Amino acid sequence: MPEPARPAALADIDLSDLRFWSGPPGERHEAFARLRAHPPVYFAEPDLAPIPRGPGYHALVRHSDVVAASRLPSVFASEPSAISIPDMPREFNEFFGSMINLDDPRHARVRRVVSRGFTPRMLAKIDGDIARIAARIAAELPAKGDCDFVAEVAAPLPLAVICDMMGIPESRRAMVRENTAIVLAGADAEFLGGDGDAAAHRLLTAGGELAGLLGELAAERRRTPVDDLTSALVNADIDGEALSDQEIGSFFILLAVAGSETTRNAISHGLALLTDHPDQRALWWADFEAHAATAVEEIVRHASPVTWMRRTLTRDHELNGHHYAAGDKALLFYASANRDEAVFTDPDRFDVTRSPNPHVGFGGPGPHYCLGAHLARREITAMFRELHRSAPGIRATGEPRRLVSDFLNGIKTLPCAA
Repeated sequence: MPEPARPAALADIDLSDLRFWSGPPGERHEAFARLRAHPPVYFAEPDLAPIPRGPGYHALVRHSDVVAASRLPSVFASEPSAISIPDMPREFNEFFGSMINLDDPRHARVRRVVSRGFTPRMLAKIDGDIARIAARIAAELPAKGDCDFVAEVAAPLPLAVICDMMGIPESRRAMVRENTAIVLAGADAEFLGGDGDAAAHRLLTAGGELAGLLGELAAERRRTPVDDLTSALVNADIDGEALSDQEIGSFFILLAVAGSETTRNAISHGLALLTDHPDQRALWWADFEAHAATAVEEIVRHASPVTWMRRTLTRDHELNGHHYAAGDKALLFYASANRDEAVFTDPDRFDVTRSPNPHVGFGGPGPHYCLGAHLARREITAMFRELHRSAPGIRATGEPRRLVSDFLNGIKTLPCAA
């Protein structure tokens, strides 16, 4: 369908143009503010040859629209894909499908089985692992002097926690780290490189290696179960339901990517925010535990690590006065919703005491609210608690080097000094 005309005030905004996502963050926030004043807006899809270019998508940029669509999964469906604007080849969804790209009843089945792996005993072990790993990372930091905060602090914690949860041996963790970075590389040539065909091949290879690792581990855990999440998943049987090897592999990709990369970016954004807002840092540091919960939520709101998710209309529907047709694509822009003036007072201000804070940094309400939200909160809190104890003077010493991506608000490197 042809792209509908948009107000002249929005003519210079193109959410499908990589240049929009390569510019200063402040310019994007200003553009989203203008979009929120004239919703909804329709955009042509990006050219991702050799993938066929689709008909376009609606940008849902207001908090109320994102929340309303999230609460209507029977209308705003996650199938065929929640994580790509174009309809991707079958091989892509095979490796990256997991439950994030599923609707009920399939989504409910996988989530039910996966949730059973997070028993009280497993969660208690995870809490202990998070505290131990965060304490070690923070204690070693002062001796490192000037260093990259992402590589030395933000990345190691969530990766180690997830690999410990799944029982990934130390010898395979470098491969997991490299491939998760490729999966969420967006359009960043540093990770994908080459033309569209080469990038797609590298992406599928990364997914295949991650899925293959879990296939090997699943077979081993069926023979000899141990006390880890992989054993719980492969041996789960709920009313006759179990996960296939493909579902387990896809879940691991989701856990490794969403649980590792996004938490890493939230922690990285957190240090940048505390450096840029020393008054808020002083307030939090003066009574860490009193402000920890609200500070973590504010970091997630500001960072919005996942910028959007796609939904596809299953039928004609009217939402907040706008008509959507069956088959239409809609992108739920969490990054915009989290700065909606109608919901957040002075939304660009970083306030570690902000409450209430109904952000959608972990997705909107409904069945696709992030399964790992509590884990992410625990990791972010633990990491800053240990930095407060062991490296209270830590600060960013330069600007972050950002990932070129419309999907992930990523930070590749962030110079720091403890």
